[in-house]
Amino acid sequence: MKKVTVLLTLMFASFVMAQNEEKLPYYQIPDYPETYTAGAVAARMIDGLGFRYYWATQGLTDKDLNYKPSESGRTSAETIDHIFGLSKVIVNATLNKPNIRGENPEMTFEEKRRLTLNNIKTAADIMRKADDMSQYKIVFGEKEYPFWNNINGPIADAIWHCGQVVMLRRASGNPFNSKVSVFNGKLRE
Repeated sequence: MKKVTVLLTLMFASFVMAQNEEKLPYYQIPDYPETYTAGAVAARMIDGLGFRYYWATQGLTDKDLNYKPSESGRTSAETIDHIFGLSKVIVNATLNKPNIRGENPEMTFEEKRRLTLNNIKTAADIMRKADDMSQYKIVFGEKEYPFWNNINGPIADAIWHCGQVVMLRRASGNPFNSKVSVFNGKLRE
């Protein structure tokens, strides 16, 4: 009887975790708009980042998060921390908020992952409706940078680091889901 109870509990927990996983943004990339605008293109780039981040980080274990290829390299967890910071810069530009350095509260990997995905989704949703890209500046202290810097800076950098997470998880023995199609933005059947 105990074995049946344990088995049912594990099955239920797996089901609940799978349901929660699909509620996070970017399980698949949103449909693209009918028309091309500057905001729609920027949103699609950010959506591409969200989709890659979702699947690069989905199912990571403590072993994966602590994996470090060399003494001078970053662990997967440190790389994910960096992507989280980049997601804040991306979303702050779309919210017209300055970036303020400070300590981040202690968070679990799951909390950080959720916040990163939500930052990316918020930024993409704002961009989708944007007409004038010049209003979305990156602000550090007294310095302001145009949205162009967001494209070649935090957005491209975060995409780059998602690739590093994929490489690190392969090296730690937990490869990226082979059914993920970054070209189509969904799982292959």
